[in-house]
Amino acid sequence: MSTSASNPTQPGANAQANQFALLGQRRFAPFFWTQFAGAANDNLFKFAFTVMVTYQLQVAWMKPAMAGLVIGALFILPFLLFSATAGQLTDKYDKTVIIRLVKNLEIAIMLLAAWGFVTAHVPVLLACVFLMGLHSTLFGPVKYAYLPQVLDARELTGGNGMVEMGTFVAILLGQVAGGLLVALPGIGHTTVAAGCVLLALAGRVAAQAIPRTAATDPGLRINWNPVSETWRNLKLAHGNVVVFRSLLGISWMWFFGAVFLSNFPAFAKEVLHGNEQVASLLLVVFSVGIGIGSLLCETLSHRQVEIGLVPLGAIGMSVFAIDLYFASRGLPPAAEMGAAAFVGHASHWRVMADLALLSLCAGLYSVPMYALIQLRSQPTHRARVIAANNILNALFMIGSAVIAGALLAAGFTIPQIFLFTGIANAVVAFYIFMLVPEYLLRFVAWVASRCVYRFKVRGDEHIPAEGPAVLVCNHVSFVDAVLLMAASPRPVRFIMDHRIFKVPVLGWLFRLAKAIPIAPQKEDAAAYERAFAEAVAVLREGDLLGIFPEGGITRDGQLQPFKGGVMKILELARAEGIEAPVIPMALTNLWGSFFSRIEVRNGENVAMVRPFRRGLLSRVGLNVGPAMPPAELAPEAMRSHVDGLLAS
Repeated sequence: MSTSASNPTQPGANAQANQFALLGQRRFAPFFWTQFAGAANDNLFKFAFTVMVTYQLQVAWMKPAMAGLVIGALFILPFLLFSATAGQLTDKYDKTVIIRLVKNLEIAIMLLAAWGFVTAHVPVLLACVFLMGLHSTLFGPVKYAYLPQVLDARELTGGNGMVEMGTFVAILLGQVAGGLLVALPGIGHTTVAAGCVLLALAGRVAAQAIPRTAATDPGLRINWNPVSETWRNLKLAHGNVVVFRSLLGISWMWFFGAVFLSNFPAFAKEVLHGNEQVASLLLVVFSVGIGIGSLLCETLSHRQVEIGLVPLGAIGMSVFAIDLYFASRGLPPAAEMGAAAFVGHASHWRVMADLALLSLCAGLYSVPMYALIQLRSQPTHRARVIAANNILNALFMIGSAVIAGALLAAGFTIPQIFLFTGIANAVVAFYIFMLVPEYLLRFVAWVASRCVYRFKVRGDEHIPAEGPAVLVCNHVSFVDAVLLMAASPRPVRFIMDHRIFKVPVLGWLFRLAKAIPIAPQKEDAAAYERAFAEAVAVLREGDLLGIFPEGGITRDGQLQPFKGGVMKILELARAEGIEAPVIPMALTNLWGSFFSRIEVRNGENVAMVRPFRRGLLSRVGLNVGPAMPPAELAPEAMRSHVDGLLAS
């Protein structure tokens, strides 16, 4: 394995032109097909069982409308009980060894399940649901801890997108196969049994080709007490606020998704008047949407971990969940219909469109969150952080089953539950984005750089992936900081003229970004000194500091002389033993845009007075240069470097 693959914070030779190229490499492909076969088997088994007890068997102690919720809750219970142990095992041992052992366990479980299907023994199949949940619990930390160990930072979003796409395509194929096979007259149960065993064997064969990986914490002592270790894992995850709240965001997504997935059979039967084929069709639409959304993440993020897509996904999830309620209201009574008849009714197209767009947005929501957690978790305990995520997922999904079951028991309809979930998603998303403003800031930056401008970045590999650095850039417009946020894969704290905080909307945005206001020393000496102290604190914390050394937005489009404040920051940092590289940057073609001071009104250069003066999506750029040699760290030398980037 190359050095760059073992250190995912640095891009290297392994970086691929696109995410699909990973399927041609041994470090990714066998793992992809192993998890694909496992996800397909989980869902073939679970969905066939759900359809069997919903449509085919009369089980007095489990009503058809509750079958999906009971099976779903039983499947995720092991995540709550055993995730902490699974995370420790994954950190301590070679992940490939763990994967192969888990696949051996899957074969044994599926042999027992095969007997349960052939004999239509519901208690045995319920036991196998729990055991397959245990299988997935053990595999979960490996699934997400393996990727950052073998992929570069620039491959991480694409790799996660491929895995999420593969997972939901596998869910799609597994559930479609489960629904169709179990309905075969006379041989349905036997066919499902054979399919489950064959998929388990296929997954084990693929696992054999996964290359060995180094244990990340071989000296770890296993704590076999699930209660104390679960609490320890949650505290470990809570140590990084952004990571922990991202875990909560992912767990909410699973709450949201579980409401829909567990209710599809009953929704198809009771609301849409469809048979097993219609239930399978809904899952096809949902899974295809997730897959497309997951794959779009790399394209929309320009191959970096772009968490600005998360608010976009959250908005779409709420909008289309709420519209699904209205689309499914008042459908006329009808005889039970198959998929062809269902699709033939125009009134059902809106239902399918809502499901497709809802799930596409869920893909945009989840992939960047997973990539962020992988990137910002410490490698030595990454699997335990992911185990904490699985614990939270289990709690949220059990909560989803309990709440949905209680609402059904209270007389609420399934469309009403979808409406409630869509509204709740909007409230929860707003709360999370206020707790972690980085998501909202990245969303604004993403919109500005993709929907307001055609923004092209060159040389962004020069922005350090970790450690402190000072970014120096020319100052052309009121949105320069927003564009720099969009270009950097890491958060940037900016020093900005205190007057910009009085600009409507932008002032609120920069306060949310914790930008540091600075005033001239003669005007406010205390604010001046406080700005330098905060700037050094940013570097002390190992973060990126953004500075516009011209001291103000250009009024003629030309690069102005650089002031000496940046040198004072560097000197104060060195006095504390902090060596921060200086990265020169140049914003190009931004002069003349709506946010630059090109207009003259009453003798003053003003901005934001002629919308669309250069049309829609005008082209702008950012050129990033390599870190400046320490001997050249002077204002005029910095200006010269930036000027050179403007001309390049």
